[in-house]
Amino acid sequence: MTITAASPQDLVNALGAKAVGDWLRVDQERVDAFADATGDHQWIHTDPERAAAGPFGGPIAHGYLTLSLLPGLLQGLIVIDGLAMSVNYGLDRLRFLQPVPVGARVRAVVELASAEATGRGVRAGYDVTVEIEGAEKPALVAATITLYVPE
Repeated sequence: MTITAASPQDLVNALGAKAVGDWLRVDQERVDAFADATGDHQWIHTDPERAAAGPFGGPIAHGYLTLSLLPGLLQGLIVIDGLAMSVNYGLDRLRFLQPVPVGARVRAVVELASAEATGRGVRAGYDVTVEIEGAEKPALVAATITLYVPE
């Protein structure tokens, strides 16, 4: 299932369309690499032995790591023809609802919420949820914005 449009301008015809991505395992190697990239080496993320005795019963992914997975989790879920480029325009809302345990699998669920023509292209708003396999509550919910520049 994908959100598709023949051009950025045609996104308005896809309002309300949804897509669900594939599962991705969040392993300790990824968490450690993110810690190295950001300098956030807090033990709840990077020390599995200490984290096992901590409040989450094991190490958890950084919230911002989960957020940074969005481009990959959304890959192939939104297909728009006639693009020169797409640009991350930002977020209107972001909430981390539940930590992602290291070793868990996550996936994105995305819905096209808005599409507005601008002088540079079409600004699209998406409601994105990152689900954790087997969990009742998602890891995060976000309202993301992408600018699509036509060819």
